[in-house]
Amino acid sequence: MTDTSPSAAHAAKQLRDRINTTQPHTARIWNYWLGGKDNYEVDRAAGDQIRQLHPGIGDYAREDRLFLGRAVRHLVTEAGIRQFLDIGTGLPTADNTHEVAQRLAPESRIVYVDNDPLVLAHARALLTSTPEGRTDYLDEDLRNIDVILEHAAEILDFSRPVALMLLGVVIFVGDDEDPYGLVRGLVDRLPSGSHLVLSHTVTSPSMPDVDEAVKFWNEHGTPKLTQRTPEAVARFFDGLQLLEPGVVSCSRWRPEGTDGTEPEEVAMFGGVAAKR
Repeated sequence: MTDTSPSAAHAAKQLRDRINTTQPHTARIWNYWLGGKDNYEVDRAAGDQIRQLHPGIGDYAREDRLFLGRAVRHLVTEAGIRQFLDIGTGLPTADNTHEVAQRLAPESRIVYVDNDPLVLAHARALLTSTPEGRTDYLDEDLRNIDVILEHAAEILDFSRPVALMLLGVVIFVGDDEDPYGLVRGLVDRLPSGSHLVLSHTVTSPSMPDVDEAVKFWNEHGTPKLTQRTPEAVARFFDGLQLLEPGVVSCSRWRPEGTDGTEPEEVAMFGGVAAKR
């Protein structure tokens, strides 16, 4: 039954007021590139413009999503992980973290975190858990570690290993905000046996059109993003045991269904590492 109380109507209005449909937003453009419907004309126009600057950029969204699926499947089947803290969730799409994990281990528990009001508006799609498992959603910023972990502890057991998922979100933390300390602050609060899964847009001399696309985005879109070199992305895993093949293009992290040839590189790099 739909809640039609005055308080519910007020909450819905507050949520609508937070959604800016006059400026392109990264989560909605990502959704557009993935073929979703949760975007506006301003997002599609910006997405098309970015694709003109860098025709392959739409592949990042797809490869990042495929990387998520492969990483989660590994963590469930090979590392025995049954708990996931997914920060920077993005708009619901096919094969969200809980769908991949619970398909293999129905008892898996997942807490999603994002501070995009449009994601919040669609969060119910992230709460379709199996009866054996549990999912929850928190409307919060990555930087508020204490609030995130306090809420997550209502669903996750932090005496047991947790997979921390940070896909395409640390790019929105500027160098002046100590991004490495932020990630380390989260990892340090997790028990041994936990894993970090992180992906990040990179800058590279071999991909100059990526820099142009990012420049366009930072001039027109929100939130602003910070590119980092592959070496700088690898620093997020310092002190952890990196799984093979290390920090690589998301398309090249344990690809499936290939004919033995190496997949084409994309400027979204990722890695998986264990905390011992």
